[in-house]
Amino acid sequence: MPLVLIGVNHKTCPLEIREKFFLQPVEKQCLLAEFMSEPSVLASIIISTCNRTEIYADLLEADVSRLLELFLAFKGLAPAADFEKFFYIHYEKDVVLHLFRVVAGLDSMILGEKQILGQFKQAVGSSQEKRMLNRTLNILSNFAIETGKKVRRETLIDGGGSSVSWAAVSKAQDILGSLEDKSVLVLGSGKMGSLAIQQLRHKCVKKIYVMNRTHEKAEELAHACGAEAVSFWRIREILEQADVCICSTGAPHYLVDKELMERVMSARPHRKLAAIDIAVPRNIDPQVAEVQGVALVSVDDLSQTVQDNMIKRQTAVAASEQIIAAKINEFYRALDKAALFELMQDAGVSKEAYTP
Repeated sequence: MPLVLIGVNHKTCPLEIREKFFLQPVEKQCLLAEFMSEPSVLASIIISTCNRTEIYADLLEADVSRLLELFLAFKGLAPAADFEKFFYIHYEKDVVLHLFRVVAGLDSMILGEKQILGQFKQAVGSSQEKRMLNRTLNILSNFAIETGKKVRRETLIDGGGSSVSWAAVSKAQDILGSLEDKSVLVLGSGKMGSLAIQQLRHKCVKKIYVMNRTHEKAEELAHACGAEAVSFWRIREILEQADVCICSTGAPHYLVDKELMERVMSARPHRKLAAIDIAVPRNIDPQVAEVQGVALVSVDDLSQTVQDNMIKRQTAVAASEQIIAAKINEFYRALDKAALFELMQDAGVSKEAYTP
């Protein structure tokens, strides 16, 4: 049956349009349920992340119009050229190539990012729960996951780091020479703060403090990461002890201003403080850069660090593409073999009687 893909991603449409197509986990389950009751859809896998929403399907006929119509209706969007123009549509081998490149991190906004492989595994699990995997998509998903793992295992496609949180820790290390035996204050217990702490744990830091507007969330993250949750009321005290301050809260205003930092630094002369602001809007007043002993770094300052590492990753693209090409050939051989076994079973011939 025809293997098809309809999707949108960061390359085909801007965020304000892409977010209209985003599917929450419960929505993906509901859409799969709708596909179950649609005779033309034999099987389906749905991926939806901040950068892409893609529907892989094995259809009764090579016509994606019904699939697209169901999806737009599910999202409450009228079928219109203004929306449809953002979608890309692939068939057969182009579907396989696209999926393998996606799980390998070659189609991501950040080359080699690791999260997409786990996200695809979750998507496959959802389809399995809804019994929306047939032979073709089951074999395809297994080969896709194998491909993603092999590319990361045998190339440098995800070498170093690519996130702002990674760049923040790397920059702090550059400023101080080493983070070993240093104390770090992380403001914000969201995703960015959590990722920063994960990076810090590999640097043998002496102490990690976590602050958050909701103290319970700070305690939860601190407990999970072996850090110490502290109240915002102690920010001056903790800054006087810290060597690094990483800010990543959602506060719409400055949490650290020049006056506060001047008081902090007067209590710790001759000790440098790396202040890394990865929040948008910013958490640290830019005037803090004028305070003696403070090295202030903004999110834009980190772009070069990320870019330099991306150049290194680019060298792994060719090797990754070779792995993908080989895996595509393996996939079709496996598919042909499975089809032959099925024909034999229909004819009453056992697998044991088959000698390739």
